[in-house]
Amino acid sequence: MAFLKPFCGTNESVFQHLKMAFWGYALLSLIEFLLLKRRIKGSINNFVYSRMLSAVLVPWVILLTWYLLPAVLGKVESLFFEVLWSVLVTYLSGLFVIRIERETEKIQFQVGTRVILCVLVAISIVLFVVFTYRQPWIDLFVNPETLNK
Repeated sequence: MAFLKPFCGTNESVFQHLKMAFWGYALLSLIEFLLLKRRIKGSINNFVYSRMLSAVLVPWVILLTWYLLPAVLGKVESLFFEVLWSVLVTYLSGLFVIRIERETEKIQFQVGTRVILCVLVAISIVLFVVFTYRQPWIDLFVNPETLNK
């Protein structure tokens, strides 16, 4: 199952969660396309590029939403509350990105924007794969399980 490592979380670091969000949303978008391609109302290009934008956005929406809790309450000691917050963040982030996706699906993306979206998706893929195997020194990549050891 080593081939799944670039797509799945390998520890509890923030980066691994962002990676799972990116790949999960990208996979969901692919499944959505395969199931609905005959029923897509607008341009298939609009559908594809709106999903590319969403896949790039979802990790960062999760990051922004997740850190509201420590910003407001500081460190939370309750595992139940932390898990509850995680579920809420996942749900809210999905709702936020889907809302953006529905609006951007109506847009006719120009060539420059299409190129930028392709570049951002490519950069995301490269970073999520490379940093799976070779983590940089940035604290975003620190596994919290190893902090107290």
